[in-house]
This record gives sequence, C-alpha cells and structure tokens, in this order.
Amino acid sequence: MRDRKNAARRAKELVSKMTIEEKASQLTYDSPAIPRLNIPAYNWWNEGLHGVARAGVATSFPQAIGMAAAFDTELMSEVGNVVAVEGRAKYNTYANENDRGIYKGLTFWSPNVNIFRDPRWGRGHETYGEDPYLTSELGHFFVEGLQGDGEYLKAAACAKHFAVHSGPEAIRHSFDAKATKKDMEETYLPAFKKLVKESNVEAVMGAYNRTNGEPCCGSNTLLKDILRGEWGFEGHVVSDCWAIKDFHENHMVTSDIYESAAMAMEAGCDLNCGNVYLVLLSALQQGLVTEEQITTAAERMMTSRILLGLFDETEYDSIGFDKIECREHIDIANKATAESVVLFKNNGILPLDKSKISTIGVIGPNANSRAALVGNYHGTSSKYVTVLEGIQNYVGDDVRVYYSEGCHLFIDRVEPLGQRQDRLAEALTVAKNSDVVVLCLGLDETLEGEEGDTGNSYASGDKPDLNLPEVQVELMKAVINTGKPVIVLNMTGSAMDLRFAQDKAEAVMQLWYPGARGGDVIAKLLFGELSPSGKLPVTFYNDSAELPEFEDYSMKGRTYRYFEKTTLYPFGYGLTYGDADITEVKYNDLTVSKDSEMALGSDNKCELTVTVKNNYDKELQEVVQVYIKAVDSPYSEPNAKLCGFARVKLSAGESKAVKLSINEQAFTVVTDDGDRINATGTFKVSVGFGQPDERTKELTGKESISFKLVK
Repeated sequence: MRDRKNAARRAKELVSKMTIEEKASQLTYDSPAIPRLNIPAYNWWNEGLHGVARAGVATSFPQAIGMAAAFDTELMSEVGNVVAVEGRAKYNTYANENDRGIYKGLTFWSPNVNIFRDPRWGRGHETYGEDPYLTSELGHFFVEGLQGDGEYLKAAACAKHFAVHSGPEAIRHSFDAKATKKDMEETYLPAFKKLVKESNVEAVMGAYNRTNGEPCCGSNTLLKDILRGEWGFEGHVVSDCWAIKDFHENHMVTSDIYESAAMAMEAGCDLNCGNVYLVLLSALQQGLVTEEQITTAAERMMTSRILLGLFDETEYDSIGFDKIECREHIDIANKATAESVVLFKNNGILPLDKSKISTIGVIGPNANSRAALVGNYHGTSSKYVTVLEGIQNYVGDDVRVYYSEGCHLFIDRVEPLGQRQDRLAEALTVAKNSDVVVLCLGLDETLEGEEGDTGNSYASGDKPDLNLPEVQVELMKAVINTGKPVIVLNMTGSAMDLRFAQDKAEAVMQLWYPGARGGDVIAKLLFGELSPSGKLPVTFYNDSAELPEFEDYSMKGRTYRYFEKTTLYPFGYGLTYGDADITEVKYNDLTVSKDSEMALGSDNKCELTVTVKNNYDKELQEVVQVYIKAVDSPYSEPNAKLCGFARVKLSAGESKAVKLSINEQAFTVVTDDGDRINATGTFKVSVGFGQPDERTKELTGKESISFKLVK
C-alpha cells in the first residue's frame, strides 16, 4: 500500500529546495515548471464524474445520477477504475507530446457527493442523489476504483463541494447556507466523512457558498476543526474555481484580494483554482500570510504528486492510448446504462415485440439528441447512438420507424420563421401512422447544469419548477390524445412532474442522461432483451409547491426521510418486466417472520440473509433494500432510512441468498446539538425492493418484510 509518510518526507525535502517564489507558484491550479529541480508543469484541473471529461475522446458513462440509480457498488468501482486507466493513458501519451494543459492531469475533481436536497438544483445530476448513506457508499467505491490499491495512486479523487452546497446556482457566490448542527451531522457531512476516513480520498474541494456565515473555502470550522481536526484529513484542499475572490467581491467578508488570500491560507486551502493566490507574495510582504503557511501548502501539493508517482517510474507508465474507449470499457458503460434506467409504469405494453408491430413512431426533442445523452462535465465519444438511432439499429428493416422532432426543447418553434409549434402536425401524423409511439421528452445540459454553463440564464442552471417546458407538455398531451399507445421516455437529471404521463401513457421510463452510446441499450430495454432494474436515488414529487423554499437548507419537508406527504414516485422505487419475491429473511441466522420481535446484541451486529426468487422466464436483476427506523427516539427522522442494499442477478426461476450487513451507524441518531448517539429501544427493520411506505406498496403491489429489533 501507499506510504504517505514517506511521500510527505520526500515532499518536505523537495520543497525545502524551493525559493519562496517557487513555493507560491505551485499553489495555483496551473502550476508552472521548476526546471532547476526537474519539476515539470502540472495542471491540477481535471474532471471525471462519468468518464474522463473535456480532454478528447473517452468512454462515456451515464451521468452520475443515473449510475446512482443502479444501486451497484461494484459498478461504481469499475467506473472509477476506467476513469483512472483512461486518465493515465491520456497523461502518458499527452506528456510524451509535451502537452501538460488543462484536463490532462491525474487529479480528478470528482466525485460530487453533495446531497441533492431540492430537485430544482441544476447540478443535482452530478451527484448520487438525496440520501447520505447511498451517496457515501457509491462515493466510497468510486474513489477506491479511481485511486486503486497499488503502490502509487492510479489517479487522485476529490470529494466536492465541501460543504452544504446544493443551490440556488444564481446566488451561490454570495449565499449563506444555514444548516443546523443536526442537519450537518445527519445529512450534509456523512459522505465527506466516509470518503476522508475510509476511502482516503486525496483531495477535498470547498464550495462557493458560505456555510453558517463562513465562506467554505476559508472556513475554519469546516477545513480546520472538522476536516483536518476531527477527521484527520492528510490530503490537499482545493478551492472551487474563482471561489476565493468571492470573499471580497460577493460575500463581503474581506476588504480586498490580499485579505481573501490570507483567509483561505489560514483555513488551510492549499490550492487555488483561480488567480487570487497570484498575490500571495504581496500578502506575505504585508504580513497577512506567513512563509510557513505557504510552505505547508506546497508540501501537501508535492505529497500528492509524489503519491501519484509523477517523479518516479510506476506500474501505470505502460498504460497506452489503446485503453481509451476500448471494448472492455464500452461494455462497462453499456452495463451502467442498462442498470440505470428506472421503469415507472408499464400497462403491459413493454417489452415490445417487433414481430407484432409493423410501424413505430419515435417523437420528441430528445429522441435524436446527442446533448441529451451526455449530461454535463462530459468527454467526447467517437460514436453517439441516440434513442432514435438505437431503435432503428435494433429493428433494422423488420419494422418501419417514423420520426418527428415534435417540438424544440423549449422554444415555441423549431424554425425561426415557422409558426408556433411548427412540428406538431408532423408529430401527430407520425403517431397516427404508427402502431406504437415512443415519446422522448426532457431536458439537457443547456437547461439544467452549472451556473454559467447553461442556456437558461434566467435560472442560472436551476429549474424554476418541476414542469417540462410548455412546448413539450403540449406535444405530450396532443400525441397521447391521438389514442395510440404511447411510451414516455424522460431524459432528465432530476425529478419532474410526470403526473400526466403516469395517468395517460401506457408506460413511463426515466432514462436520465444515459451516455453517448445509450441508444442501443435503451432499444434493448424497450424490446425486452434486457429488463429495467434501476431504482430512484431521488424522490419524484408531484409539484414543487409541496417543497420548502429553495433557499431553506433545513431538511424538514425534504427528501424521502423527511417528506411526509404522498409522492409521485418514491425514493428507491423502480419496476422490472418480471416478478421477483423475497421468500425468506434471516437475521443473524434466525428466520424472521413478519412483525416478529428479536433482540439486538450490545455490539449492534446485524447480518441479514435475504433469499430472492425470480418468477420470470428470463434473466432478471433486482435491488434488495433495507430500511431502519429508531421507533422510540425523539431524534429519529420521520421516515425509515436506507441502511443497506444489494443488486442481485437471477436467471429464470433461480433463487439466490443475498447477504447484507447493517452497519453500526444505522443504530445511531443525531441530537439537536449535532451529537451522534446510540439509540435504544425498538428499531423497525424493513426488507424489500423499495421503501416500506404506502406509495411504494401501491405502485409495486408488494409489501416489505418488516420486523423489530429491540435493544
């Protein structure tokens, strides 16, 4: 395993040979070369949320929120490894061409483990959803896959954005996110803590906003007291890009750029993505920063480079360009797409049988859209397969495929000189001439994403509500009203109001942003070669009017743990084409019956063995989910929380025993003062294919197996 102490010793020795000017120069993201010490230039900025981004061709995976819907830790490890391998391949080959530019390094500013607390947040699709436990687990395995277990880091991961960051995008540079101590410990910090203490993530990125009054990239509470103090973090801290200048320009907590640099350095922000640290030497002359602070930051940065083996020969130096977008990696991406799709409704129309249809209509602004395949922070694929192309490829000449764009993504006409809804007549004609219609609606990165990157300048990347664009709603209603059977495919990175589709369409699927070649996999799902198996990592509400104000960071009334009304689609929900049952649950080798009561030992050891049977005549995948609630504690969340999950693959008629462990933290609660304590009394444990709530039962027709543990 990696020897951080030795790397830190080497870094200290190397930095001791630098002048103060050279030390300071290494603290910006585009660190220049120091030729006399044989230190090449290095750009720290790289992205890899769902494949290597912004540096040419790379394997394209579904957006992070889609991979979260797979509820598959092994998959996340595989994806992390692919990002690392392709990142190494690029680094090795580009360095040979003396290209050390942006997005060409081995320090990936991924994953985003912020909690997707509000579905209006434009960047929510970069995350793993709304649940701290799911986010922690998926983030952990992604980091392990990315960083590897060799003598050197295969690549360096970065947990972002620390902390309490989830919109609104428009005011993020001046916003103060106020969170209670309970919400901090219970919701906003667990994923970061896991990645620091268990995953050994190499870097942590601060957020743009303030948290409880302190700018995150200059927060003594977050960076000194919690991150390095309580958690013992030894890696480096990087600012979000140009976040430090917000201290004086927007947060107004410092008077000028020099004080902002000093505040960030004092808190322990080592690397500046931006240009504020260009004034470090002037701040030093003014007595605002110390040489010791600059030296410490430089040592941390050099430690990371040494851990990556950038000054040594490593086992990764032979990874060549042939590994980029290779067949093995494409297969993993296709697997991720297949596992990510969530089936919301199916009146029996799916899977389609191409021998029983002669025409199929494919309609909608996202049907033939490449942008809707890739989400944001994406790389370049050498091949794109849209939903339309995937269906065309799958049916070949056996079925006639009609197509209409139907409408623009959000503008009221496709042709600038056309009349309003100038593609509607074509769409209705396609529908009327088709045996079945596949209607592809949704958004893309121009409508939901990061402030500054998206086209919806009026919302800065956030959504004003949960509605589809008006032109798409009109298209959907008109096509469904033709009376032809309609399958609605929603391509978004977040929850939408799909009540009309749920009521009127024959089937509804959530595709997320399924990856560059996603169309081929979507076609296999539609025609039953594969069965949908994704589960929601977020709640789909009926309407944003049910939610608290966007700027309110209290968890009350948010996410499945605290929402006490009926949802459209609950967290953890997702159908398959077949039928699987949980035939037996054992707790510590004792068979559990419904509503039985069992003793929980003082060690909180809880091992479950769940037997799952596939009653379908084809292979099936399901996700076993375990939820827990401390019934007697006044500090327990209103609803049961996820505490275990496992994806299981079953051949036709197969039964399989699945082992799950409920970790010790599941038996804790968080007080109003932010203290995590062991709960006592009765715990209700529920095992099923979704939440133990009435809406899930109504949608699936299945009830979780629940029992009590008493401590």
